[in-house]
Amino acid sequence: MGDDLYSTKSFPTKIHYRKQDQVLEVTFDDGNHFELPAEYLRVESPSAEVQGHHPDQKVTVSGRRQVGIIGLEPVGRYAVRIQFDDLHDSGIYSWQYLYELGHDHDRRWQAYLADLEAKGLTREP
Repeated sequence: MGDDLYSTKSFPTKIHYRKQDQVLEVTFDDGNHFELPAEYLRVESPSAEVQGHHPDQKVTVSGRRQVGIIGLEPVGRYAVRIQFDDLHDSGIYSWQYLYELGHDHDRRWQAYLADLEAKGLTREP
């Protein structure tokens, strides 16, 4: 996340969870609008439980196709804590990280799917 693209000072002007679609909509003050599936947010959680303490320690989270969001809690003026219905709630999603997740969605999602396949894992619960 050290890239200048992500050191943006953009702040969300709207955060809305569409429960029926399991999608978190985030609109930033620079005009960017992202629709982030709950499953994607869960498997890319910034928590140490998922990311590890070093890039080569990242855990491939499987079986989360049906995961939903049951809570959004502001963390100061810089982030949101997302509580998922599988009870994972230890990740704090900074505005910068949400922006990165939105901007890099396609690349990250394809890498996740390839990682699942390489490890013989599935998105199904």
